[in-house]
Amino acid sequence: MAETGVHPLPPMPTARSPLARAEQFVRLTARVLDQHLFAYHFRDGDPAPVQTALDAYRNPDGGYGHALEPLLRGPDSQVPHTARALRVLDAVGRCDGPRIEHTCRYLASVSAPDGALPASARPAPGTPGALTATGPVVGLLHRNRVWHAWLFRATEFCWRLSESPRSIDPYEIQAAVAFLDSAPDRPRAEATADRLGRLLREHLLAVLDPDDRDTAPPAPGERRRLLPHEYARVPGSCARAWFTDAEMARSLDVLAAAQEEDGGWPAPCAGPPSVVLESRPAAAISALRTLRAYGRPIG
Repeated sequence: MAETGVHPLPPMPTARSPLARAEQFVRLTARVLDQHLFAYHFRDGDPAPVQTALDAYRNPDGGYGHALEPLLRGPDSQVPHTARALRVLDAVGRCDGPRIEHTCRYLASVSAPDGALPASARPAPGTPGALTATGPVVGLLHRNRVWHAWLFRATEFCWRLSESPRSIDPYEIQAAVAFLDSAPDRPRAEATADRLGRLLREHLLAVLDPDDRDTAPPAPGERRRLLPHEYARVPGSCARAWFTDAEMARSLDVLAAAQEEDGGWPAPCAGPPSVVLESRPAAAISALRTLRAYGRPIG
């Protein structure tokens, strides 16, 4: 065949593959940011459009707002929006430079004296911070080798709460895992993860029998037990050792089977219909990334 100078398109998945169904769902329902994220993760897309779309949610104080997290509305910077923005930047390899320095200054400005970030969107002055808000952010920043004066205090807070949890709660343990997976002191992280894994099994905080679970999304503020893959999103997570191969396989079977007829996955929490719809494309991207990380065929 003569050389035309036109590069062939990447092979398309089979018509009913999980990836093809999810792609159609994202094209029809997702916001611009999630459309570019899908293209980046599954169609060899460029990270630049992702960052450009994310900039629309960024505020002059270095934080993010404008309903980046669909459940929270309004333009003001809030920690949940900013945490979501950092996850996006981490996913596309752009979590560095002056932008992140500015974002860390925002996080420092809203943190408690011990460096902890608030769990509520608009906390009252003096509200103590929470591991659920702080652990994932601090772990992500360590993974990207970000250093900031606030981060030293926040890291010590995460160590303290990971080693001595305030409550035996699945979301606390999930947040501790997000911190421990990238904490710089690896022996300490591995020892702490081992203790948390024993606590998790002792207190039955993971759904090991897929038939023994509530399939409805939790209402706002409601707690539920988590599936093994929700603790160990990737095989390299310190939480992967908590579960047998069979337990993880059953968990991934549940995740794969949760894809709905329209190609998306359920929203992670309950809310108004518009919020649920805006949340589902990100849930689909997350599900596909987890399945692919564990070697499950997606299309």
